[in-house]
Amino acid sequence: GAALVEAAQAIGLTLVAEEERDPMRASSRGLGPLLTEVQDADPAEIVVFLGGTATVDGGAGLMEVLGGFRVPVRAACDVRAPLVDAARTFAAQKGATSEQAVELERRLLERRSLAPFRGLPGAGAAGGLGAALAALGAELVNGADLVLDLIGFRNRLDGAELVVTGEGTVDRTTWMGKAPGEVFRLCAERGVRCALFGGRVVDSPDGVEVYE
Repeated sequence: GAALVEAAQAIGLTLVAEEERDPMRASSRGLGPLLTEVQDADPAEIVVFLGGTATVDGGAGLMEVLGGFRVPVRAACDVRAPLVDAARTFAAQKGATSEQAVELERRLLERRSLAPFRGLPGAGAAGGLGAALAALGAELVNGADLVLDLIGFRNRLDGAELVVTGEGTVDRTTWMGKAPGEVFRLCAERGVRCALFGGRVVDSPDGVEVYE
């Protein structure tokens, strides 16, 4: 009875050619009609997966067309970052210059509707969509934990000798709640060797077995 929605399928970074990326103008509005249609189907629950969007508008576009939810909603955030990190940490990935990131941060922090949710873990996910969904009544949860629980990852560590994980770019955001970082953390807790592969390795903590 649950409906699963991937935000990046509507407003994803990969949907925009690199030379056309413009986080100063990109809007989350396109996610609104999708969520409205899903909600109208009257599911028992909606889970919105956040991450990989082209937007840093703090859900402003979304909130123009969606006023709230009639069913329980969980927002599965790809990072635990608060709202301020939506621009400071992630805007460059969406094509913003350092000067634009400062302006985007100012815009986000001036949004009064988001102010009560600024410090929530995950509020900065998907360019601030986490904060917007929280303002609309959604519960923010860690996406990596949700998926790892669904596949029984912790139980599958019993007797494991090696776990292999990875992502396109390994950088400091990997360790802010993303799945590869969570896999490594859980392996370390259980004393299981974990090898992390990245297409690019920009940053990794000491003691991580990482390959590029």
